[in-house]
Amino acid sequence: MNTLTRWLRHLWLDAADSRRCLTRAGLQRLEDAVTRSEARHLGELRVCVEGGLSPVALWRGVTPRERAVQLFSALRVWDTAHNNGVLIYLLLAERRIEILADRGLHGRTARDFWTTLANRLSDSLHQGDFEAGLALAIEEIGLLLHQHFPSDGHAHNPDELPNAVVLL
Repeated sequence: MNTLTRWLRHLWLDAADSRRCLTRAGLQRLEDAVTRSEARHLGELRVCVEGGLSPVALWRGVTPRERAVQLFSALRVWDTAHNNGVLIYLLLAERRIEILADRGLHGRTARDFWTTLANRLSDSLHQGDFEAGLALAIEEIGLLLHQHFPSDGHAHNPDELPNAVVLL
């Protein structure tokens, strides 16, 4: 994508577009999916949808990956007991999904696992079915977390991070 096109797409889309791409019912379904997923494992999932980057971020050349890293920190996804938080970040202006896992989970996956998963999910995103793509991400990551950090149903399983989708 050339620079002018990128600027126009980002400046055109904002937080209101994040709210339009996911209905209130869709946001609730995604939050419920996170809650159900987290009941099966000791990991924490955060979902964040952003319309477009700010002019300052565009001027600095911030990539979707770099923005996801910023949000990983700002949303405190790294701050979990087992270091197994995962951020699912969708940037609408570029229809890009970035998935970042904390060191407790990242080190237990194949080197290209996260890139492969993000590429598979991008098909739904490019068709404009954002809810389906995010729901698939929650499901796939939940299965991985259950494999490596299962909740036995008896152990204390605190909900360390909010389950609601963050809209920016």
